[in-house]
Amino acid sequence: HQDEIGIEMVDFKQMVFVQERAQYEPADEVTDGATVLNISGTELRRRLREGLEIPDWFSFPEVVDELRRRYPPRSRQGFTVFFTGYSGSGKSTIANALMTKLMEMGNRPVTLLDGDIVRKNLSSELGFSKEHRDLNIRRIGYVASEITKNGGIAICAPIAPYATTRRAVREEIEQYGAFVEVHVATSIEECERRDRKGLYKLAREGKIKEFTGISDPYDIPEAPEIRVETEKVEVDHCAHQVLLKLEQMGLVAD
Repeated sequence: HQDEIGIEMVDFKQMVFVQERAQYEPADEVTDGATVLNISGTELRRRLREGLEIPDWFSFPEVVDELRRRYPPRSRQGFTVFFTGYSGSGKSTIANALMTKLMEMGNRPVTLLDGDIVRKNLSSELGFSKEHRDLNIRRIGYVASEITKNGGIAICAPIAPYATTRRAVREEIEQYGAFVEVHVATSIEECERRDRKGLYKLAREGKIKEFTGISDPYDIPEAPEIRVETEKVEVDHCAHQVLLKLEQMGLVAD
């Protein structure tokens, strides 16, 4: 169809590096017995992602340096850790402990987007209807996506009760980096027993409407990257579990 569209198609041959002659040649013109070296696009992306060596013959040093700058390994990319769970489950406490551990590593800026703090400073005009809760979480997701896009680490700790909204936030953030969902799986009974802010008591008395776990649903995450339990485990251990998961995913150096 090149006559119809007015564009001449140019055949591009696969090029390979011939070791004996130290040059690239078309793959179909290489003589028998020659040592052929080649790195596929998939292999190149793997090496960049994992910070592995790229051999000198592959390209000019300036090109490789630019590729490494543009596609840093996962251990230097931005990402988001998204805690979710009932009020009083321990999200903020674990998130703060994790933030301290990540800041001690010192190779990327770390920002904590705590649910209560965001409510006060970013969503103070919102109520607690489903629509307003969704909007609050989407705002958190947007800020986290900007942090992730610019190579930082965002730690989010809202209740985030609705699976559809969490999924939307995940999709937005994964355009720029990893999204690590952490379900703080403290039971509603334990959260109500703790009730440090007296909110569950007020919800039971009907003085707080649409309270998650009492008069409003919480969609338990089906496949979070990690699930932690705080009822019989110390906070520091929970934070360490999350850190180990980040190491397994290649997001932080072990």
